[in-house]
Amino acid sequence: MNLPNAITLFRIFMIPIFVTVLLTEIPNREIWGVVVFLIASISDVLDGFVARRRRQVTTIGILLDPLADKLLISAAFISLVQLHLAPAWIVVIIIGREFAVTGLRNLASSEGLTIRASRLGKTKMVFQVIAVCLILFGARFGGSWRLLGQASLWLVLIVAVWSMVHYFYRFWGTIERQRKKRIHQRKKLFKIKKKQRLQGESQ
Repeated sequence: MNLPNAITLFRIFMIPIFVTVLLTEIPNREIWGVVVFLIASISDVLDGFVARRRRQVTTIGILLDPLADKLLISAAFISLVQLHLAPAWIVVIIIGREFAVTGLRNLASSEGLTIRASRLGKTKMVFQVIAVCLILFGARFGGSWRLLGQASLWLVLIVAVWSMVHYFYRFWGTIERQRKKRIHQRKKLFKIKKKQRLQGESQ
């Protein structure tokens, strides 16, 4: 456990607080929701900065950081659906993208590869944060804020799908080659052991 990973865990612990604030009937819950959400989102930038500055980039951090982001974003958009502020079908696609990329990361990890967050993925995260804040402001103040929120949600949808295609196009071939290489090595090792066993029996 180091400081960057502790900050990532802090972001995860902020998620139930954010959901509770947003789904509880309290005065100005949208504003408080934005405040908590921004604190959690800023910690995403902070843990990466600290990790690079202190040279504490670890494998667990690389895997845990995007997971924390996905949990936070999923909780935010599901809450928006619960509040009838976002269409469920758009949120399903956005969250589905997160699960798809997570599955790709897990598959890559099983092949000994680590997929870092791309610039497009980080841009997608920024757009998601902006969209959630604008939608909540739209629910609180209405008018132009509401229009901005809806427009930003469509932008998030486009970027999310685009980044998913980018991840799969960029890494699927590498994962497949790594898998075939490992199978070939196993077959080669099996043949060597078989040959050694036959030689031993002949002696």
